[in-house]
Amino acid sequence: MAGAVPTFPRGRRSTGAERHGALTEPRWVRWLLLGTALTFLGFFLFIPLALVFTQALAKGFQAYLAAITEPVALAAVSLTLLTAAIAVPVNLLFGLAAAWSIAKFRFPGKNLLITLIDLPFSVSPVISGMIYVLLFGAHGFFGAWLAAHDIKVIFAVPGIVLATIFVTSPMVARELIPLMQSQGNDEEEAALTLGASGLQTFFRVSLPKIRWGLLYGVVLCNARAMGEFGAVSVVSGHVRGETNTMPLHVEILYNEYQFVGAFAVAALLALLALVTLGAKALLERLGGRRLAGA
Repeated sequence: MAGAVPTFPRGRRSTGAERHGALTEPRWVRWLLLGTALTFLGFFLFIPLALVFTQALAKGFQAYLAAITEPVALAAVSLTLLTAAIAVPVNLLFGLAAAWSIAKFRFPGKNLLITLIDLPFSVSPVISGMIYVLLFGAHGFFGAWLAAHDIKVIFAVPGIVLATIFVTSPMVARELIPLMQSQGNDEEEAALTLGASGLQTFFRVSLPKIRWGLLYGVVLCNARAMGEFGAVSVVSGHVRGETNTMPLHVEILYNEYQFVGAFAVAALLALLALVTLGAKALLERLGGRRLAGA
């Protein structure tokens, strides 16, 4: 009968495969797929990371410490953290506003907005940097006005921040849009019906529902902001100690055959990335627990 619930003989419990339709591939297929994935990760991720840390410590911990504490390296670290500290909150606000608009409202051009949000994913970071050079460079569209008012964007910190914001702009929005669309508006409508204001509904109903997705998007945005190279390379000017972020500083040291310093800064950048991944895994675990307990 259509829609009938399957029954099992008395005294026999349904197995996981019967309840969830578990995969029935042979064991050797599962081990082959798992081995392929682990081999790929080992060859393209674990071994390169191990080599970076090995080369960074090749001449001892004192040489490594000296390489990452020299003034130019510290300036690169400071600029990287400053750029991320500005770009991430801006993209947090943008992602939240864009996701809310797309998930909650109907308006003309909605699909176009979604396409524009995805644009930085498809455009080369180098092209992204060139856009700002054409806009704010000395011979750019706003170049004469900026020069007349003694405002420097390209080959300065503002250009680096703008380029980083552009390439990281989809991170938070793309995490929130499908999450908010899947959740619907029922709880918000109920809260408004019971007399809650718009702000009360947002902070007490909407925000708690999306907080883990929001934090996850922030973590991804921060990781990309700290590691961005292409767009920042175009707009920075590579001024040592002033407009070099950590990835650019690594490139300069490597091109100058200062391998210990290059790998030392690269190891520090990789360590920051690992911390970011650890935060991502922790958020996933906490979010999974909250969903399981809901």
